Amino acid sequence: MERARECEDRGVPEQGEDAARRRSTLTVAALSLGTTLNPLNSSMIAVALLSLQHDFALTTPQVTWVITLFYIASIVGQPLMGRVIDAFGARRVFVAGMVVVIVAGVIAPLGGFALVLLSRGILALGTSVAFPAAVALVGPLARAGGMSPPRLLARIQIANTTAAALGPVVGGLLIAVAGWPAIFLINVPLGIAALVSVWVLAPRDTRREAVTGSAVLRVLDPAGVISFAIAAVALTIALLGAGGEATWAVVAAGVVALGLFVWRELRARSPFIDVRMLAANRALTLSYLGFTVFSALYYLAFFGLPQFLEAHAGYSTAIVGLLMLPLSGMTIAIAPLVARAIDKRGLVPVLVTMAGTLLVAAGMLGIGVVTTAPVWMLLMAAVMGIPYCMGSLVMTEAVRRTAPPDAVGVASGLLQSTRYLGAIVATVVLGRMLAGGVDAAAWGGVVIAAVATGVVHVAIALFQASALRRA
Repeated sequence: MERARECEDRGVPEQGEDAARRRSTLTVAALSLGTTLNPLNSSMIAVALLSLQHDFALTTPQVTWVITLFYIASIVGQPLMGRVIDAFGARRVFVAGMVVVIVAGVIAPLGGFALVLLSRGILALGTSVAFPAAVALVGPLARAGGMSPPRLLARIQIANTTAAALGPVVGGLLIAVAGWPAIFLINVPLGIAALVSVWVLAPRDTRREAVTGSAVLRVLDPAGVISFAIAAVALTIALLGAGGEATWAVVAAGVVALGLFVWRELRARSPFIDVRMLAANRALTLSYLGFTVFSALYYLAFFGLPQFLEAHAGYSTAIVGLLMLPLSGMTIAIAPLVARAIDKRGLVPVLVTMAGTLLVAAGMLGIGVVTTAPVWMLLMAAVMGIPYCMGSLVMTEAVRRTAPPDAVGVASGLLQSTRYLGAIVATVVLGRMLAGGVDAAAWGGVVIAAVATGVVHVAIALFQASALRRA
């Protein structure tokens, strides 16, 4: 009765609202299938490294370029695809992105390792479409279905977390059955399913300008994109230590390109990334900074703990996977609760709670210095899953709310870039701290770095909370 009265007050027939809710739910499921492709491809590749190394006679540094290239292309691709979505519409760009994914999945097995690398780069760009498109559509879908945006984002978060957790398992099964090409070819049916379902279910894009060559050049701001890409590639290579003897030259090139990017964006009529808007929008800028630091801490645990458990505690890879499972399980379990808390209490209380919980989780990593008993490792992983879920949802919703309405795509894409940046920073820190061996003392150093990062993140979160209250 209460539901019917509410529908009557809104002037919407109850049956019509039910149909709209179902359609919004199905559309989010279709979008989620697309958003899972990036984390799925990011995690599946881990179990294919040995096969690729054997088949193409590669060294370890050579084969790991399949990971590095994916990260670099994603850092550039996420905001770039978001900018295209803002200009030409989420639905049509999502569909085009899935076409790119399908092509990338097909070409990888057709040649040598260079073609595998090309496929990985194209995959990163194609899958980079999905998340900005999903965030751009969350608002309209929530209004159409009478649901809250955080709850829809929670469903996307659950799908992405599940894909990242199951990636190594799915990849291992595919490789066992059909070899490493299968982890590329699986993108073909998944891409087709996402393409068709979003084309059928997603609301049509509002009238945008036609997709012409001149329009694309005007919207993409080629000079800004190129300078941003050069800066991102150069500085990422330098951070990862892949520049060799030319590292300082690579750093210099990255800094110069970054300076040229800022100079260009301040003068562009239609900038790729609106630097002036970022400088004026304190809440949005702090969201990016906070998520970078948040991601660095999270990936210190996510990348570091498996290494520690295998090298120091002597657990097998399979057992380590099981010990890490509560992290994903906790994220999936509490996502609806976090979305409900955002609805009822607001962003700011959940943000502050998340920052405090992350700091506690960082401190709990110190348990590994004392004991690596399974029950304690399971507890550590479960506790880390709590702030990870909260942070991902809070930051995505904060960016969605504080970004200009015509720039939600590029804003959400840039948020994903900061996630990759944090992961790269964590990789570098772990490489330095565990270079001398993975033992309790080395892990203690990682814990100190995690706690220090957590303290910095709490400070940023408090400034961000203040900015969000004023926004």
